[in-house]
Amino acid sequence: MSLGFYSPVGVDPQRPHKRDEIYIVQSGASEFVLDGERINLKTGDAVFVPAQVEHNFENFTSDFGAWVVFWGPDE
Repeated sequence: MSLGFYSPVGVDPQRPHKRDEIYIVQSGASEFVLDGERINLKTGDAVFVPAQVEHNFENFTSDFGAWVVFWGPDE
């Protein structure tokens, strides 16, 4: 398991990851696109992303930041 903080600037260039992850929004708001589905996120919300699934943040506020937890084998 690993913990990080993610705060994209301008555009979120993420690609699918090899491990499951969860994002916990620490500040701001964003639209989150998860495998084509749009989800509105705000401070305090969390979202699970299975390994190898397309995802990224869009239309995020300038103060947007989220904790990200990766876990599981790096397959």
